[in-house]
Amino acid sequence: MKGTQAARAEFTQVVTTPARQGQAARQKQSSGSFEFQRPGRFRFVYHKPFEQTIVADGTTLWFYDVDLNQVTQRPQAQALGTTPVALLASAADLQALRADFTLESAPALDGLQWVQATPRVKDGQLQSVRVGFRDEQLAVLEILDSFGQRSSIRFDNLQANPALPASIFQFKPPAGADVLRQ
Repeated sequence: MKGTQAARAEFTQVVTTPARQGQAARQKQSSGSFEFQRPGRFRFVYHKPFEQTIVADGTTLWFYDVDLNQVTQRPQAQALGTTPVALLASAADLQALRADFTLESAPALDGLQWVQATPRVKDGQLQSVRVGFRDEQLAVLEILDSFGQRSSIRFDNLQANPALPASIFQFKPPAGADVLRQ
C-alpha cells in the first residue's frame, strides 16, 4: 500500500452480527465499487442490495441513501477517525498510520499475507482491522467492531494508481433530496 496513492476496485461486503439470546448469527451481503486517492478522498458506491453512495472529498463526508432520497453531511475529520477507510485513504504514510494504529504482522492464511491494525484509542467503535494482501495488493479488510459485529470486505479487479478524475470525489446532493448536517 505504501506505493499506492490511488486505487479502484469492486467489492463484496459481508457483515455478520453475532448470535444473541437464542437467535442465530445473521449475515448481510452487499456489493459495489470503491475508489480512493490519498490523502483523504474516497468513494464507496453500494449497488446491492440497496443503492447508497459514500463520498469523502477531503473536508466533508457525504452519505446518500437513494431509497430515502436523503443525504447526511458530516465534517470528514470528525467522521473518519480510526475507521478502516482511514487505513486505506486517509493516512499519508506509514508513520501517520502508526499514530492512530498499532500495526503488526499476522500469520499468512488462505494465500494472503495479513497485517493486524489495532486502534490506539481503546474506547472507540472499532476493536481491530485485519488487512489481507495478495502479491502486495489489497485483497481483504476484516473488521471487528466493539459490538462484536464482523465485516469482511473483499476487493476484486483492483487497479493500483489509476488516473482518477477529481470529480468522482465531489458530491452534489440531488435536487429534492433532504440534506441533514451533523
